[in-house]
Amino acid sequence: MEKEKIYETIENDVMNTELNEETKRRMLRNIMNLKNEKMNIMIVGATGCGKSSTINALFDTEIAKVGVGTDPETMEIKKYELDNLILWDTPGLGDGKEADNRHAKNIIHKLAEVDAQGKALIDLVLVILDGSTRDLGTSYELINNVIIPNLGSGNENRILVAINQADMAMKGRNWDYDKNEPNSRLKAFLDEKAESVKNRIYEATGVKVNPIYYSAGFKEEGELQNRPYNLSKLLYYIVKATPEEKRAVYVTTLNQDENMWKDDDELLDYGEETRNTIVMSVIKGASAGAKIGEQIGGVFGPIGRKVGKVVGTIVGGIGGAICDVLSFL
Repeated sequence: MEKEKIYETIENDVMNTELNEETKRRMLRNIMNLKNEKMNIMIVGATGCGKSSTINALFDTEIAKVGVGTDPETMEIKKYELDNLILWDTPGLGDGKEADNRHAKNIIHKLAEVDAQGKALIDLVLVILDGSTRDLGTSYELINNVIIPNLGSGNENRILVAINQADMAMKGRNWDYDKNEPNSRLKAFLDEKAESVKNRIYEATGVKVNPIYYSAGFKEEGELQNRPYNLSKLLYYIVKATPEEKRAVYVTTLNQDENMWKDDDELLDYGEETRNTIVMSVIKGASAGAKIGEQIGGVFGPIGRKVGKVVGTIVGGIGGAICDVLSFL
């Protein structure tokens, strides 16, 4: 299924059910609201941490190139518009005290912005750390003194810390390049590093984060990109940190090259978990306030489970349509 037709398919599924007209109208309004929701993610990190490579790996870079622009209020923050997903790419820190102070003020200014409903504009801050270095002082300054103090309430829900370039930790000597994964020694090192980051942030701020490590892959201009590692896991954490009503934005924005999503730590089937999370949020949003809402609420178990003709059509139709579009995960 073409991703551009996903909402048309869902709307047709609703129209073709035996629901009464009022319920259909309510659900169609809900679907329109879901389609119009915007998700704003700010991406921050020190120079060389791999912000750009992460964006290119996760999302449709051709759309990102078209959507690039600058925010007039904070001139050095780049804005990528990928349908209803908006990425705010901040300049790298660590290139000098004066520049860092200027960038920090711009980040604070952006975090203070609110949307038309008076809610914080930035839904999620993705902090990317450089896994190839032990010197994370600039990153801790950024997290502890700039980002967390300016997030307001619900800090834990609006910040995600991810350690990139896992393949270059320990100077790349313990990476299994054939399997594209860390060997046992490097995995233990990365687990320890993630735990250390978690503890240092908690000690400084009282905020609990659960850092993950990954590799966005490296791409020379004109060359094929190395396969990422744990990119599906990173996406899963991003989706889980996204407000339920906004998770549908990822259906039309993700990189559809299945090779980008293959290699993970296998603790979970992150692709399946991500699809299910998005499907459940869309079904819940589409049925909000409808008379069948309670019935649908009882079939969130296996996605697409048939419980009654009407409910089964909606659950199966929406679930099948979204899973079809996200089949590359």
